[in-house]
Formats: sequence, C-alpha cells, structure tokens
Amino acid sequence: MIVTLAGGVGAARMLSGLAAAFDPAHLAAIVNVADDDRLHGLAISPDLDTVTYTLAGAIDPDRGWGLRSETWQAIESLRAYGTANGDPELGWFSLGDQDLGTHLYRTTRLAAGVPLSTVTGEIARRWGVGVRLIPVTDDRLATVIEPVGGGELTFQEYFVRSHHDIDVAAIRFVGADTARPAPGTVELLATAEVVVIAPSNPIVSIGPILAVPGMHAAVEAARDRTVAVSPIVGGRALKGPADRLLASLGHEPSVVGVARLYRDLAAVLVIDEVDAALAPAVEAAGMQCVVTSTVMSTPEIAAALARTTVRSITERER
Repeated sequence: MIVTLAGGVGAARMLSGLAAAFDPAHLAAIVNVADDDRLHGLAISPDLDTVTYTLAGAIDPDRGWGLRSETWQAIESLRAYGTANGDPELGWFSLGDQDLGTHLYRTTRLAAGVPLSTVTGEIARRWGVGVRLIPVTDDRLATVIEPVGGGELTFQEYFVRSHHDIDVAAIRFVGADTARPAPGTVELLATAEVVVIAPSNPIVSIGPILAVPGMHAAVEAARDRTVAVSPIVGGRALKGPADRLLASLGHEPSVVGVARLYRDLAAVLVIDEVDAALAPAVEAAGMQCVVTSTVMSTPEIAAALARTTVRSITERER
C-alpha cells in the first residue's frame, strides 16, 4: 500500500499521478480537514472535494478546484439577496450548482450522525474513485489564522475572502489536542510500503494532519519508508501562500527549509530540477535528495513524478 498525506491542489495532482502509475486499489490518502468550514448551513470540505473531483477526472482544470462545466446560479442568487439588503459580501465563498449536491449530501449524512470518514467513502464511491480517501480525523479540527496586528480568521476567510494577502503572525489548529485519528489511519501508516508527503503546504495542509495526536508519531515511526515532495520550486510556491507562510513563521522558503521541516519524518526529499544546485544542502540537512521534474503541468509528468517518488523508497539503499 502507498499512503499519501494530502491537502490542496498539489496533493490532488500527485494522487492523480499515483493513480495513473499504480493500481488505485493499492493507494490511500489521509486528507487534511482543518480547512473545513460550515457556510450557509452546509458542511464544506475543500481538500476532500478537490482530491475527489481530481481523481474522478471532474475537476475544473483552469481553477484547480470545483467541477468542470460548473454553473453558478444559486450563489449568484444569494449574492443578489445580499446586495439588495445591505450585505454585498454575502456569498463571498463560491459554491457551484453541481458542487452544492456534494455539500448537501455531506451535511445531511453528518446530521444523521454518520462519521465524516464514512461519508467521504460514500462520496468517493459516487464519483467512481478507487483510491481510499480518509479524513485525518472525524472530529472537529480547524485552522485559525492570527494576522499581524491582531484578530483571528478562519482558514477560508484568510484564503478565499482575503485572497491570502495578509501578513500572518501565528497559526493554531483548534481541536487538535482532543481530535482522534480517523479509523484506519494509524494502521495504514504502520503497514504502508511507502508513505508519501505530497507537495502540499507544509504549514496549513500537512501541519494539521501531523497535529492530530498520534499522527506525528506514526509518520515518524515510518521515516525510512517515507518520501516528501517539495511544494517549493525555485524559492516559490507554485500555487497558494506556502512560501510566504514559511517566511512569516520563521522558516526558509526553499527546498532546504522544507528539508529542515521534514527531516525527522521522511528519509527522502524530491525536489525540482531548478533547485538541483541545492541538493547538497538538502542532504546536509539530513535527507537523501532526488532531483526530477516536479511541476505537474501534464498527467504524464504527474505519473512520472509518482513513479520516481515511489522508487526513491523501494529502491533506496538503507
């Protein structure tokens, strides 16, 4: 079994490459849920949905989130109500008409007392996804952003409403101290042939997964079987605020900074060819370094990256 720690668009593309290169029945993903929110009474799980839609081949290829050929009549109607009644910000979080079906189903099932991990499996089944998708926890877990200057924002307020254009002083994962790993997650990590830390944001995608009690220790125990793919290429994040968050929180926004964050958790770091000159510094930081093309601009590149990533563990000399 190949088990991936996943969150965001980079993880979704990595999982798509893994599913193209290997039998999906032998793949599992433990997915971040600290981005989850409740908006307009609906339970929204952005990372779970992005991974699901990508693996189903239904993702909007231009945005990297939401569904292909989506329409927006419901949210536009809601915005019109807000504008007419003095709340022009109503509807700031875009929900597509097709996408609403997913949120309505999830909300209904959760209200009936069904755990998120079970509901996630049901949603994956509807989309024909063969990869096993598991939220890291069935319990409440929420990323809270503390901007410079004070105050608090939910992750979606920071990422979507404010377009992550805010200086960040600190980040907290509310509920992490009492959350329990979802059923099967720790066991998957203990028995996996290979564990992949996807090229997700180390702070707000991988960080919450590791913050759930028992998860950090489980990944650390699998270090010799774990490989991370750097989300930083040429000192920048390909998508999202990972580089700025790393710098704001005192980490070097480079593949070397990523290596310092992951060296206790993974034996190997895969970096892009543009960072090849930094390979010795990655190794000096305590990780074996593999250099290849990591920018998944085509399905073929994603599948090649997946094969290289897995081989870095299965063919590694220990």
